[in-house]
Amino acid sequence: MNTLVHEEQYRGEELLKKMEEKAYVICGVGAIGSNLVNNMVRQGFKKISVIDFDRVDDHNRHTQLWGRRHIGQLKANMLKNIIYENMGVQIDTIPKKLEEGNLKKFLGQGSVIVDGFDNSESRALVAEYATKTGADCLHVGLYQDYAEIVWNEDYRVPKNVQAKDVCEYPLARNVILMAVAVATEVLIRHLDTGVKENYEITLKDFSIRKR
Repeated sequence: MNTLVHEEQYRGEELLKKMEEKAYVICGVGAIGSNLVNNMVRQGFKKISVIDFDRVDDHNRHTQLWGRRHIGQLKANMLKNIIYENMGVQIDTIPKKLEEGNLKKFLGQGSVIVDGFDNSESRALVAEYATKTGADCLHVGLYQDYAEIVWNEDYRVPKNVQAKDVCEYPLARNVILMAVAVATEVLIRHLDTGVKENYEITLKDFSIRKR
């Protein structure tokens, strides 16, 4: 049986074929990246690389894809295992820190980049690379009950959140899931039509608005 039968009936075989063949690089597999990759492969994307050098902490289970047995393990490697176990899709992993010296090597050429990092320094590196190379790059950001999904051409790197630790800022789980759903749809529409749409989401008024 075709695992993606519902998506195929909705999207059509031609679009699903495009989704299988296009390459994507996901930067950061925390709250945004882990849920986004999980959502992408369940809709037909297959050529995915993920970059993240961090390890799973216990508090990550609230907002991310992990279970108790993943605590202490490298996020990138654990995501690879989860995706293969659940969907039979083999993603590529780069369990390293993205830095200026390895941008070209890790971000590659011809891939769509998705920035899901949780700090401004890493986001700035990705944004600058996309600007210099002309790479298609979608930034997905979260804070409290707000999310934004913005292509690089219209993106502004935010200031770092004032918290003792980057993981301690307030964040609603449901806005993560809304952002992931919208971001995935934005990627699909871009692949299908070439159009780049920007959105912002606020959970308290349950609003998804085009920017």
